[in-house]
This record gives sequence, structure tokens and C-alpha cells, in this order.
Amino acid sequence: MNIVQKLKDPNLFKTKAFVNGKWVGAKSGETFEVIDPSTDSPIGECPEFNTADVEEAIQSASKAFEKFRRTSGRERSKMLRKWYDLTMAHQEDLATLITMENGKIYAEAKGEIAYAASFLEWFSEEAPRIYGDVIQPSVGANRAITLKQPIGVCAMITPWNFPAAMITRKAAAAVAAGCTIVVKPDHETPYTALALAELAKQAGIPDGVINIVTTKKNIQAVGTLLCESPKVKKLSFTGSTEIGKLLMMQSASTLKKLSFELGGNAPFIVFDDVDVAKAVEEAIKSKFRGTGQTCVCANRIFVQKGVYDEFCKKMASTVSAFKIGSGFDKETTHGPLIHDRAIKKVKSHVEDAISHGGVVLVGGKTAPELGPYFYKPTVIAGANGSMKIASEETFGPVAAIFPFETEEEVIELANGVEVGLGSYLMTHDVNRIWRVSEGLEFGMIGVNTGVFSDASTPFGGVKFSGFGREGSKYGLEDYLTVKSVTFGSVGQPN
Repeated sequence: MNIVQKLKDPNLFKTKAFVNGKWVGAKSGETFEVIDPSTDSPIGECPEFNTADVEEAIQSASKAFEKFRRTSGRERSKMLRKWYDLTMAHQEDLATLITMENGKIYAEAKGEIAYAASFLEWFSEEAPRIYGDVIQPSVGANRAITLKQPIGVCAMITPWNFPAAMITRKAAAAVAAGCTIVVKPDHETPYTALALAELAKQAGIPDGVINIVTTKKNIQAVGTLLCESPKVKKLSFTGSTEIGKLLMMQSASTLKKLSFELGGNAPFIVFDDVDVAKAVEEAIKSKFRGTGQTCVCANRIFVQKGVYDEFCKKMASTVSAFKIGSGFDKETTHGPLIHDRAIKKVKSHVEDAISHGGVVLVGGKTAPELGPYFYKPTVIAGANGSMKIASEETFGPVAAIFPFETEEEVIELANGVEVGLGSYLMTHDVNRIWRVSEGLEFGMIGVNTGVFSDASTPFGGVKFSGFGREGSKYGLEDYLTVKSVTFGSVGQPN
């Protein structure tokens, strides 16, 4: 069964890019294949845009901005709410697209659509509440106000691991603010982005406000254009720290406003005063969601020595019951990795861990009988600081468990990486929660939970994990500029 036959609404399967409200191919006529990671077979094709094609999208967004910036917050709120309603009405079809092109299990894909839609709902409610201030200047006869206005055309480069949510988290804030956007989704997962654009069009968002450009071999040139174009006033990027640094350098000539959500290496800290079974449950939620391919996955699990052996045993027992396979199989708990580079990195980390004294309790192998991108969920005991996994993000289904003794020691270990995105701790000691939370150098902390992402809370990191915040009331600020207006001789008669 092909993908169109799986959809209730086949119109959501788009194989063209979306520019100025129209579905268009590349001027060159070139396309690239999109692959199903579960089967390593083609799903379909998308246009191979070059810089000339993307320049047209930028021009369309720039032209649309002149009118869209003048819409009221309430008008934009209604558009976003309609987009939310349509997204939830098509949740199953959108989840099907995600499972097909990303590989995550269907239940997780449906969850992602609900999560993605929550940003449309959240920012539909924030759009009418863009407030300025009234200020009393030092000069008694003067008065001042501040205005918050949309920054302009925004470029967005999004990853494959959350092909819906990473778009709506950015796009909803931009639209709420009155900005127009050019989105370049990852070439591994373009179909979800294009389906969302179709629903945005149905929701009444004007032509040119949202543009989706697709490319594979021209990624570097297109990225450079988005960074260097003077018409693009802001760039939002989710991806690796290495690419983030490059984009930041390329954006310097136009002094763009930037918001980057970059690499992570999340610590998951378990103190010995907790219910071990509960700690394992939350650690698994964090570690193995999306087959370990999320930027806030627990990459280093630190367990206090008093409960270390029990924790390792319980986690290995739970993970051994996982079933990998096609995301459409109801019995499957975890799908494939996204591509061969992901498989190579996971294998490298596991082999390195073994060579440095790690003990594989479960997993530790590929599953070639299922396909080239399947790796068995893995638990490694005896992890230590000499392993690659201690300093590098694995981005795969490998749970490395490190022992520790004291609170001071584990804070130092947790902070001993360049990045600082997500982190977690499990303890019932309220005073310790405050101490450790304040001591951790991470932008987000989950206390007694393995899941903290929510539209209402700010998402972002510190150090080499980037800057800026998405979601929450703070997420709107990155798409606004503040203008002060001062009135002189107020209250004096003419």
C-alpha cells in the first residue's frame, strides 16, 4: 500500500514546494527522493530547489509582510485557531506521514501532532496580547510608550526528528507576531511540513505568509542565502551545534536576529531516596522516546551507588521487552533510526563503551533482519567518563548508566560538557531539588519527570546548546522588535 492509499485525505500528500500560496516545482525540474527508514525504499519525490527558487520564496514573504504586518492580533488569532482545528481534525493522516518518512511508531506520531497543534492553539491565544508599556521619562513634561512590532521575514531551518512540532513551534509564534516565514524542512521529512502548509492555506492564512522550500543537494547554498539575504530579518534553527556556529557566522553580515536550539547531552540524575521503579519509568520515557532521537533524550544516566544495581537490573528488564519494527505495527514499541549515519554513530558509541569497561546488559546489536537502520534498544552498565557517550550526544537507543556517590560530584559530572539543553533529576528532598536545579548549567530541568516539553513552558538551552526560547509567553519575543516613542511638552497648553 502506498502512502496515498493510507491517507483519509489524499490531498495532504504534497510533492511540490509551497511558495506564495501555490504548489510549485523547481525551475530546474530536478527532484530528490524521500526514503522510508523502515524499509529503505522511496516514498516519493520533492523539488530540488536552488537559490533562485528560494529567492522567489523570500520575495513572496517580503511582499506579503507589508500587508500581513497590519493585521490585528485578533485576526491572526482566528487564523491560528483554525489551523489548530484543522491539524487536530487531520491528526491521523499527519501521523501517518510522520511514521512513513520519519519511522517513529504511529502512537508517538499521533502524540507529536497533538503536541505540534498545541503551539498553534497557544499562540492563537497569545496573538491578541502583544502589549507595550507606558513610561515616565526623567523629563517631567515628557511621556513615552513602547510598541512591539513584527520583525519581518523569518527563515526557519527545521530537523527531521519532530517534523511537525519543530515547524509549528516556530511558525505559530511568527504568525502570531505578524511575521511572514520561509521554512526549509529537513530533506528526510518534507511531507509533514507540506501537509501543514496545505492546512494553513485552508485555515485562511494569506498567500506568501507561509512558504515551504525543499532541497537536498543544495542545502549549503540555500542555507547561505537564508543567512545572507537582507530581506530575511531573523533566522531560527534547530540542529547541531556545528551547523549552528556556521549559520551564525554566515548571518553576521546582515546582523540577523537569531534563535538556535542546538545539540544536547542530557544528564538524568537519580538519587537514592526515590522509588527506583518510578525512576526507571521516567528515565525510559526520556531516553527511548523516538528511539532515542530527540535533543532532550537522557544521554547520561547518573544513579547514586545505593540504588545503582537495582536500577540497572530494572531498566534492563524493562528494555528487554521492547519490540522494534515498523511504526505501523501495533506491537512495535520502537522504530528505526533515520539513516545509515545514525546507525554508524550508535554502533561507534556502544563499541567504544565496551572497550572502556562498559557492560552491555541488553541489546548492543543491529537488527539487519528488519532493515538496515534498526538497532536493538541497549542498556550499558559501568559507564564512565572515558567513554565517547560521556561527552558526545548519541542520538539513539542507548542508555548508559554512570554511578556516583555525592550531590557535589554528580553536579560537576553533569555540567562537564559543552552543551546545556535538557536535564533531569529524581529525588524527594525539596532542598536538594533547589540546590541541584540551581547548580545545573542547563536551560531546562525536569524534576521527577522524564517529559517536560509543553507549549506553555520556554524551550531552549545555554552554553553550546544555543540561545532564544520557543513556546511559552517568551517564545513570541524573538519575533518582535521594541520601539520607543517619546512625546514632548505633554500637558503644556499650546
